[in-house]
Amino acid sequence: MTDKPRRGRPPKTTAEDWERAALDAVAAGGVASVSVEALAVGLGTTKGSFYWHFANREALIEAALHRWEAEHTERLAGYLDTVADPMERLRYTFPGSLADQRGSAVALTLLADAEDPSVGAAIARVTARRVAVLERAFADLGFTPGQARTRAQTAYAIYLGTAALRRGAPDSAPEPDADYAATVLEILTTAERG
Repeated sequence: MTDKPRRGRPPKTTAEDWERAALDAVAAGGVASVSVEALAVGLGTTKGSFYWHFANREALIEAALHRWEAEHTERLAGYLDTVADPMERLRYTFPGSLADQRGSAVALTLLADAEDPSVGAAIARVTARRVAVLERAFADLGFTPGQARTRAQTAYAIYLGTAALRRGAPDSAPEPDADYAATVLEILTTAERG
C-alpha cells in the first residue's frame, strides 16, 4: 500500500483483484511476467488503479505472495489443525493438493524465481509449513520422527513433481484424481513404522 494521501474516488478494481491477477501471471510465466501495464489491461482498468493500492510492482508481488501463502497454505493448515485423525488429514490433503493446478503452478514457477529475496522467503515459509503439517500427520500415524520427516518431504516432492509433469509433459503426467491420490497415500503410509 502507498503512504501518500489519495485523491479522487477509489477505483472499482480492488487490491485483491490486482493480487489475484499477479498470481495468475506468476502461474503462467513466473515473477518476470508480472507487468503492471499487462495486468491493468487484463483487469480492464488503468495504472492509476494500481497506484491507488500499491506503491510499486515489488509491493504488489509481496502482497500477492502473502495472499498465495494465506490461501494455499495457512487456510488449509488451520483447518487440518482441527482434524484429530491423522489419516483423515492426509486423505483431505492429497486429492486437493494434487488437483490444485493454479496453486501448484504458482509454487512451481516461484521455485524458479527463488533467488529473488522476497520470493525465496515466501517459498521457504510455505515449504516449511507444508512439510511440517505433513510431518505431523505421519508422526501421529506412528512413524518415527525421521520416517515422518522423510515421508513428508517425499509427499511434497510428489506434489511438485506432479505439477512439473502437468506443465512440461502433460501426456506423461498422472491424472491428479482420487485414484492417484489414494495410490500416493498408500505408498507413503504402507510401511513398517517405528
